Amino acid sequence: MASPRIGRFWRIAGWVIGVLVIAMVIGWFAFVPSAKEPGYRFVMAWGSKGEGPGQFEDPTGIAVANGEVLVADSRNNRIQVFTENGRFLRMFGKPGKALGELGRPMNLTIHDNELYVPEYFNDRIQVFALDGTPKRIIGRSGTGPGQFSAPGGVAVGANGNLFLADFYNQRVQELRPDGTFLRQWGTTKRKGHFAGDFIYPTDAALAGNGDLFIADAYGNRIQVFDRSGKFLTKWGGPFAVGIPGDFNGWFRVAISLAFGPKGNLFVADFYNHRVQKFAPDGTFLTKFGHKGIGPGQFDHPIAVTVAADGAVFVADFSNSRIEKWQPRQ
Repeated sequence: MASPRIGRFWRIAGWVIGVLVIAMVIGWFAFVPSAKEPGYRFVMAWGSKGEGPGQFEDPTGIAVANGEVLVADSRNNRIQVFTENGRFLRMFGKPGKALGELGRPMNLTIHDNELYVPEYFNDRIQVFALDGTPKRIIGRSGTGPGQFSAPGGVAVGANGNLFLADFYNQRVQELRPDGTFLRQWGTTKRKGHFAGDFIYPTDAALAGNGDLFIADAYGNRIQVFDRSGKFLTKWGGPFAVGIPGDFNGWFRVAISLAFGPKGNLFVADFYNHRVQKFAPDGTFLTKFGHKGIGPGQFDHPIAVTVAADGAVFVADFSNSRIEKWQPRQ
């Protein structure tokens, strides 16, 4: 016959287990949202590993404009241009540090028919016409205002101001079009988990209302600031403090951002081998892709962009290709 002490132990153990189960259920619904939209369907892919036209050595950036897809072919130190159906059109750039030369181009941004190219190795932004004509260089290597250490991505405001993800400097800078420093978010060279701190930020994007969205890549989250620079919100995992995961709305390196024509945000989720889609307030909407080498699969998607018709183009880094997706109806 069980003693009263043993019976009490099992009652307490049962109560504790019940509380833990309830907490886990509540936590799941609180931190793992369900999809609110249909997913996306794979359309096509192009590219292979190599140095020829239409081949890539680490594609790391992508942008779309005027029916053309521009790709940062990083280790080939060039930009390649294609139709939206993958037909090669032209390329420009070569290794080096002079105007028109590139040192590992990263996330691409198009503004006012100009292409902004952050250069990871050259610690600068280079601006080209869309036909490949080099126009100007912004910034140089360093930790001071208006200087960069491996810039990853840039957003350009309506007034031409630049918002730059300054990777190794652990900050985001705002500059005038000529590169004059205005302000920064984050503390130079200091990583942090609090709001307004960063752990290797890699990209920036501006919403239609001017809010600034930052891919706080190794912080595994998105941070958002208003036009005055005030912190608004953050999301990605429990309390958005840097916890990685593969659940809906969580990240394992949120590396690239792009707004779609309806104002929703697409995020390349690097180590989860997928793209996630959110409303501007951080509400999880849907996701697509998973790890693999076959059609409709990713091996470290590193950059994303969205065309005017809603088609999504993804730079599939380790598969050395570009993938095109369309929303399911």
